[in-house]
Amino acid sequence: MAVAALITWLVTAVGGFVMLGLWVSRGGHRPGSGSRLAPGLVFPHFALAAVGLVVWIVYLVMDKAALAWVAFVLLLPVALLGFTMLARWIPARRSGTAESRFPVPVVIGHGLFAAATLVLVLLAALGVGGS
Repeated sequence: MAVAALITWLVTAVGGFVMLGLWVSRGGHRPGSGSRLAPGLVFPHFALAAVGLVVWIVYLVMDKAALAWVAFVLLLPVALLGFTMLARWIPARRSGTAESRFPVPVVIGHGLFAAATLVLVLLAALGVGGS
């Protein structure tokens, strides 16, 4: 379960990097860009997800249950920020903003793999399927 969570987390991260790269390269992070995705949403989402991934890797190495729970707790605000950004992205999809260039399959895949990661991390933290 824990290794499956790592794999889904890494796949999720790849999709996130694609979208972050597109958003930054098209100026979405600049004031006045018209982006509906505020840097105050995007960068904490990225940072918390990255910190959580590092905690998860340390958990896999050390096998300390507390680290699994820390990673899960870190994922909760990541998910909330992600849902907020999704809700803002949907109406902006055809607006000409930086985020309107996100490939729809990447957005969908990122969300699906993120949801799977959240569930797998919870199951691993609960001890389902071993570590």
